[in-house]
Amino acid sequence: MIKKGDVRPIKAKPVPVAKVLKSEQEDVPAILRPQTLQSYIGQTNVKEHVQLMIDAATQRKSVLDHILIHGGPGLGKTTLAGIVAREMSGQFKVTSGPAIEKQGDLAALLSSLEFGDILFIDEIHRLRPAVEEILYSAMEDYVLDLVVGKGPTAKSMRITIPDFTLIGATTKPNMLSSPLRDRFGSMIKLDYYSESEMEDIIVRSAEILGVKLDNEAAVLLASCCRRTPRIANRLLKRVRDFCLVKEIDFATRVDIESTLIILGIDNLGMNKLDRDLLDVVLNKFDGGPVGLKAISAAMQEDEDTLAEICEPYLMQVGFLQRTHRGRIVTDEGKKYLLVNPI
Repeated sequence: MIKKGDVRPIKAKPVPVAKVLKSEQEDVPAILRPQTLQSYIGQTNVKEHVQLMIDAATQRKSVLDHILIHGGPGLGKTTLAGIVAREMSGQFKVTSGPAIEKQGDLAALLSSLEFGDILFIDEIHRLRPAVEEILYSAMEDYVLDLVVGKGPTAKSMRITIPDFTLIGATTKPNMLSSPLRDRFGSMIKLDYYSESEMEDIIVRSAEILGVKLDNEAAVLLASCCRRTPRIANRLLKRVRDFCLVKEIDFATRVDIESTLIILGIDNLGMNKLDRDLLDVVLNKFDGGPVGLKAISAAMQEDEDTLAEICEPYLMQVGFLQRTHRGRIVTDEGKKYLLVNPI
């Protein structure tokens, strides 16, 4: 049997606002994370896939195949990895690609694992090539191939490690090297959520945070959270702050609208940076096509910020197109700017 880890389950039940605010040690994001596949809202096909793998591995009394989870920021990659660890009763050890600087750092982490443990590496595409090479033999044969010393005195060592499961998470699967990507037994893609799923997520999070919402308030929040749970929970916490300061016991659509105005977000989830990007492409570059570098220079914003935060949603709502010649504002984007001028 797989050894049970010491991950403490957190029950998804309503938490009074006072308790959340007064407890300095309470980790609100952790409270909002689903703890089981049943409480994980949306991603139906993904849940079926993961449940099948878990059931099969449990019957075989073996560890899970290594899993690569990819998708946009805030869609629940870390949450899903934590759920897998709980379902498999393994310890959940978390790190990230940029945090592992040397081969020795990864070797020490791998050698500390026990049978059935889950090693989660976020931003796995940012692993250094020399560090990544350590993973090849560890993932395939559960051994560490190390070279000790330098020059003529260098010696190779092979250390056996317990069977474990590596779960990698990335927003850029194309940046993984082929040797690493091919060693994952399963690749899972998280899609953006539907508005009805976002409503369910918001209702669940509101109950946990002790925030009372009417149906219209939940619908409005669902429409402006960019179909991303992380953004929905962040907006919900600001609604909680607004209600606390204004001494409101039951948030309505009007209260949500007031909060969004303060945050500079409209009912489509567009913020000032999104609107500025559309405005620059439309009015400074005649609607495009224009390259990202030119847009970045005109806006004095980092290219990665525009490409990873703004562009995906603008393309999702149909306001921006990305072609081989550059970015183009669509007719829908032009209509949006007419109604919502900068």
